[in-house]
Amino acid sequence: MCLCRLVDNIFPEDPEEGLVKANMEKLTFFALSAPEKLDRIAAYLSERLTRELNRHRYGYVCIAMEAMEQLLLACHCQSINLLVESFLSTLRLLLEADKPHLHILATNSFVKFANIEEDTPSYHRSYDFFVSRFSEMCHSDHEDLDTRNKIRVSGIRGLQGVVRKTVDDELQVNIWEPRHMEQIVPALLVNLHGLFSAFPSLFSGSPAEQTEVCFRELLCRAAYGHINNAIKPVLMHLDSHSLWQGRGFAVQCFQIIMYSIQSQHSHLVIQQLLGHLDANSRSPASVRAGIVEVLSEAAVIEATGSVGPTVLEVFNTLLRQLRQSVDYQLTGYYDNAGKHKTSSIEEKKLQDAVIKTIGSFANTLPIYQRSEVMLFIMGKIPVPGIYPALGSPNSGFEGSRMIQVMLLKSLLQVSEHYESSNLLTALPSSFLEPLLSFTLMEDPEIRLLVLSILTSLIDRRHNASRLTTASLAFDVSSLEMKEDRCSRQDNLFMRKHAQRLYRHVYLASREENSGRSHYQALFTLLAVLSVELANEEVVVDLIRLILALQVDRTSECLSVFNRCGIHALCAAFLNLLSQLGPPPTLHQHITQVIESREKDAPHLLPEVVFCDKPRLPEGELKVDEALLFIQSKICEALAGSSYSTHCERFNTPYTPQLTEEDRLSKRKSIGDAVSLQVDMELPFCPDTPQTEQITFETLKNAIEDRGVVEEEERRKRMEVVERFQTAPFEEIAAHCGARTSLLQSKLNQVFELIIRPPPSPSGHSAPRSTPVYEMKFPDLCVY
Repeated sequence: MCLCRLVDNIFPEDPEEGLVKANMEKLTFFALSAPEKLDRIAAYLSERLTRELNRHRYGYVCIAMEAMEQLLLACHCQSINLLVESFLSTLRLLLEADKPHLHILATNSFVKFANIEEDTPSYHRSYDFFVSRFSEMCHSDHEDLDTRNKIRVSGIRGLQGVVRKTVDDELQVNIWEPRHMEQIVPALLVNLHGLFSAFPSLFSGSPAEQTEVCFRELLCRAAYGHINNAIKPVLMHLDSHSLWQGRGFAVQCFQIIMYSIQSQHSHLVIQQLLGHLDANSRSPASVRAGIVEVLSEAAVIEATGSVGPTVLEVFNTLLRQLRQSVDYQLTGYYDNAGKHKTSSIEEKKLQDAVIKTIGSFANTLPIYQRSEVMLFIMGKIPVPGIYPALGSPNSGFEGSRMIQVMLLKSLLQVSEHYESSNLLTALPSSFLEPLLSFTLMEDPEIRLLVLSILTSLIDRRHNASRLTTASLAFDVSSLEMKEDRCSRQDNLFMRKHAQRLYRHVYLASREENSGRSHYQALFTLLAVLSVELANEEVVVDLIRLILALQVDRTSECLSVFNRCGIHALCAAFLNLLSQLGPPPTLHQHITQVIESREKDAPHLLPEVVFCDKPRLPEGELKVDEALLFIQSKICEALAGSSYSTHCERFNTPYTPQLTEEDRLSKRKSIGDAVSLQVDMELPFCPDTPQTEQITFETLKNAIEDRGVVEEEERRKRMEVVERFQTAPFEEIAAHCGARTSLLQSKLNQVFELIIRPPPSPSGHSAPRSTPVYEMKFPDLCVY
């Protein structure tokens, strides 16, 4: 009776007077003096609260809860578990009531309890009810806006209390289990999204602010094994509510996630997003684009410079999305059944987002991994003539071209931020050779992308942005020049790859469908080469290249614009090159020729040709020799300087060599025309049958008939590809076996000729010797 009287005395006659403090102090002293009575005190308090609750005397309910809170805060001993069980059962009663103010009261009491650090663990305590109830409160749709916000804030604070109480105690209930995360995470996201969009003015001090604090606290406490359980409900929520579209809530949500989790775990989020992107490969383009946009933002935030152990798998997934998007764009459907339509505009938006994301990921990687990524992307691009059809059978030739363009755009995204002091590692042969092969493609967009990629990789001092326009009034002082001579690595790079670069520049400048952007890109590339890699030998070779461009007779088959563009390119580049180190006399000669052109032929200057409305001459273009740069005068200008040791190279006009790339790239017309520059006069022999004389008409007819020949070659290649794709294995094996037998017979003939002994002076043939490959040596023969 003494214990019950102590408890009853804390309740005043009028509940508005509040808790009787003097009697509460007596009850607290008694509980501290006899901790074994705590369970009885808590049980009676709970019984009294239940009775008052049933009578709807909510004032006494509040007093009872206040008393239990003070007992909790005062009793830091092992017997607190006896008090906690009654306390939690009382909170359940309040949360099950239908009064919002009781829910708020119970939540406030639970938060105070959650902040108490207990000395002893409790193995039988469960918080499943509180997780479920607090999550339900976060979804409150009370008709009164102010009451709804209060209930939601209470639910959020309750979830925050559950997390604080359980996340650091391994002996407590595992809050990271999927069944708990699937309730907590959606409850938080509903408040973030709903209040960001519907009530932006209430953000400060609103449920959204409290939700963000709780969400961040939850994520920052997540260990390595808990990340996936926390992220999966986020992805499911965004899917079920169609929140991927646009740059909206999904991006904001993952920004919070990436900034909150521990940095060493951020690659797990990236992997989850990549897996989700693959799972949604047959979703609308807007959904896929939204996921890719989130990936791009997550990659920027990701601070450790790595996207996990499978770096190339990230790019493989993104490149696979590009290929699928091409298929969907060409077929018009984003499923194989042909039921769900898609538009080219949506697919192009997705493709742009994927390309941007590839660049974002590459920027987070160290230099050596970026080089691997560029090689990886290059390996995915169909090489001209070798992989004519890439992707699904529905894509065809147009699909292969689109994939080439998009992968080159992706490569450009990576190369724009790639900085390497050693070009031998930045542009190895395995990367440079296939890249240069695209400069001979017929597609002008592909050629322009390749020129941009080359420029960005060579331009280590970021001068390309100042050299985008070919102009005669260029200020060389604005360039960032190298302070010393070329390094040994740069010289080795030029000795190894210079002729290949010159050759492709030469051939790319003579493409019939080149426009103003192509000539400006060629000027930028040549200018960057001069600034970054030029020594005396390179400068002389570049001048030889320009002289060969301006006097090449094969350019007569080009249009007037292309011929004027080549002359304007030569003038702009030589004007720039003459100011980068050669003697001033060279610049004087260049200036004299430019002034002559300004008077007599302004259509040969870049300001006139490379403008929106170029002023070109009518009829056939004729270039007077006085308007050309003279080799003899250039040699005189370089005499007496460090360049004079290489001037003998001018005696050999620059002529690009034919390689296997011309056949693979299907650009034979240029290669054949170049090969005609070398005239070979054969001596007359009466026994030799007379061949047809090659005249201008013969060449003209050959050029006109070239389209038929190329079409026939393309048809033959497609037949070979189709045979290997569709023919039975036995037929393919028999065909290859026949070719092998033919090769073996030819080799036998060669061996017979090699081992045949010379004729003896006596006229008798020497006995036939046994071939080495037929000799039988003893088993124990030692060499």
